[in-house]
Amino acid sequence: MYHLAKRSVFVLFTVCVIVSLLFLYRPVTTMRLSPLDPSSYSNAHELIIRHVDLDWTVNFDKSTISGTASLNFKLIKKDLEEVFLDVSDINVSSVTAKSSAGEVPLDWDIGGTIENIGSKLTIYLPTKTNDDLTLVITYETSPKASALQWLTPEQTFGKQHPYLFSQCQAIHARSILPCQDTPAVKFTYNATLHHPEEVTGLMSALKVDSEPGVSKFQQKTPIPSYLLAIVVGALVSKSIGPISSVWAEQEQIDEAAEEFSQTADFIAKAEEICGPYVWERYDLLVMPPSFPFGGMENPCLTFVTPTLLAGDKSLATVVAHEIAHSWTGNLVTNRNFEHFWLNEGFTVFVEGKIVGRLFGNASRDFHALHGLSELSDCIKTQLAETPELTKLVVDLSECGPDDAFSTVPYIKGSTFLRYLEDLLGGPSKFEPFFRAYLNRFKYQSVLTNDFKQMLYEWFREDPKNEVLLERINWDLWLFGEGMPPIIPSYDRSMLEACLAHANLWAENDLDTIKNSPLLKQSLVSVQLIEFLAQLLEKKKIVELTTEKVALLGETYGFSTTKNAELRFRFVRLYIRGRLIEKMDEILAFANSNFRMKFVRPVYKELGAWPQARPIAIENFNRVKDQMMTVCAYTVAKDLGISDVSA
Repeated sequence: MYHLAKRSVFVLFTVCVIVSLLFLYRPVTTMRLSPLDPSSYSNAHELIIRHVDLDWTVNFDKSTISGTASLNFKLIKKDLEEVFLDVSDINVSSVTAKSSAGEVPLDWDIGGTIENIGSKLTIYLPTKTNDDLTLVITYETSPKASALQWLTPEQTFGKQHPYLFSQCQAIHARSILPCQDTPAVKFTYNATLHHPEEVTGLMSALKVDSEPGVSKFQQKTPIPSYLLAIVVGALVSKSIGPISSVWAEQEQIDEAAEEFSQTADFIAKAEEICGPYVWERYDLLVMPPSFPFGGMENPCLTFVTPTLLAGDKSLATVVAHEIAHSWTGNLVTNRNFEHFWLNEGFTVFVEGKIVGRLFGNASRDFHALHGLSELSDCIKTQLAETPELTKLVVDLSECGPDDAFSTVPYIKGSTFLRYLEDLLGGPSKFEPFFRAYLNRFKYQSVLTNDFKQMLYEWFREDPKNEVLLERINWDLWLFGEGMPPIIPSYDRSMLEACLAHANLWAENDLDTIKNSPLLKQSLVSVQLIEFLAQLLEKKKIVELTTEKVALLGETYGFSTTKNAELRFRFVRLYIRGRLIEKMDEILAFANSNFRMKFVRPVYKELGAWPQARPIAIENFNRVKDQMMTVCAYTVAKDLGISDVSA
């Protein structure tokens, strides 16, 4: 009986332990970490950061940034006892509360880590706090901070000095400072940056003072944490407009100034559409090839990929996109990244309007149609196994924003806005509402419902709009999977020429193609990009041989072009045709830049080609340390490598 009782107790104890472990180690990604943001630990519903003072030292020898962050909070909840902040691989050495009586040391601890989310820094206040609060945190970043890319001199154009740049979107600011890393919170900041004397420091702010080795900055307009940015390198500048300069390494500065000479025109048209520009400066910085995006709308200093340097300004509309972000994203911001379309869809919509004002409505519509081609390609390749991420408003309780990143919020979102504009009376009716929306919510962070409510308030002032508003199927647009449910009636004149060329090459043999009169009809750069996109969409292409692809390259100049958008699609034809003899060219393009728009589809398609898969994995492992963390992580997922180090 004793043994039975002992055994029963043991079994009960074991069951309790197992149940406890299952509770403790349940998939933490199912937890909504914050009431405001599923990707943040911060208690931003109880207090919010209003201002940050940074004192940073850039340590190239250690690949770290060290110093202090002074966070000034406004309290929302009374009797506050704890502050929760987001951190990722940050080494905190002290936390103090600042008051008129001096600084009081505080207790703190850092919890466990959730992959792609980071950790929670809990700061314990000595007494219940009701007043405004300033915390001073002394810390150092990790050499592997996901927001930072450290380049050796050999990885730069000049080969003389090291280079540092950041990319905080979506939730990587937590790797360079403890913060409320959610777009629901906006703050102003001042920064003192210590760096080697022979290089230049820049930030997403106005430079207010500098001397050799020290640069000081001020950002007077509140920004979310993802817009905090830093770059340190051998940089020079050249004026390209009344409030704009372009920055680059000396070897690229003249080319960059010529490529982006339309910047002032883009700004002027954006102000016509959106209202006054509030950020004082609009500078551009041409990034190293490892920059993972086309552009990043850091206030006062937009980062752009060097893959935009096509030599003919054909890709410069990306700058129009980043300028538009000065209103849609930077001024009015999505409250969390489940509603990312409020940033990107709105920005593509404004970008299209800028293109239309400068180059005509046919160009605006072609711009939109080309976007739909890219969206279709993305849904069929990148998101083929995750259709839930093709929704306009996604659920991020099960994944991080980086996992959900795609063209969907950009193109599906802008298509929805164009549908609404056409439905509700066209630009003359919609643009006044759009400007009023931006003005009402400026300096704020919003959800989709905020936009929806204002839309109904505005257009219901005219009773004739009631029937039109009832036609909008919000659930289908916001939560339906796949392509947009309705495609607006776009002008297809520029697209039809692209389709004709794509059909010629897809459906005919070499002799027929060579003798076709269609080859005498030239296409401009943006049409050539769409022509290749349409060719890649074809389910069947007659004789996609080395000879046919070679003739294609020779006929249109794809084999020698500097245009990265054309080269990207051309090397994908090599993959489509399983031309293993072209593997060196495919990898040369993949290694020439690490812009995710390009490298992710290339690696994903190589990974699905059995003969090429091991070659692709070997190449990835060789170059992954040159990629930013977000790029290496997503490419590894595309290749089906669970461990990036594998």
